[in-house]
Amino acid sequence: MPRLLVVHHTPSPNLQALLEAVKEGVALVDGVEPVVRPALSAGAADLLEADGVLLGTPANIGYMSGALKHFFDTVYYPCLDATVGLPYGVYIHGGDDTAGALAAIQRITGALRWKQVAAPLSLTGPPAAADLETCRELAATVAISL
Repeated sequence: MPRLLVVHHTPSPNLQALLEAVKEGVALVDGVEPVVRPALSAGAADLLEADGVLLGTPANIGYMSGALKHFFDTVYYPCLDATVGLPYGVYIHGGDDTAGALAAIQRITGALRWKQVAAPLSLTGPPAAADLETCRELAATVAISL
């Protein structure tokens, strides 16, 4: 059964709502096992066992969270060659701007040579019902790609 690793940093109610929508979206796809890990505890073994990854982070001062950056720092060299072509997606929530966080994530995933299989989701402010539905669709799209 394909495994989708969801690596997230969820320090706020807004991000918790997005994470719940991600879980619901993955559940829509039969035959995919979701593995949900906080970014500070996810590691190379989790990534090497995954068939795809969905990244979730707040945008903090124009950058991804330190927790997600820590995940990338931890897995980069151990997984560099073993995860080439790994399907991935990303969702980002910020107070007013997510561009810097998205650019940084795309630079790192580009260096890892992962394959983006869904448009990134960048949200600001409290997520509306339509935003949560878009998050479900993002998760389902990444899950289907496995």
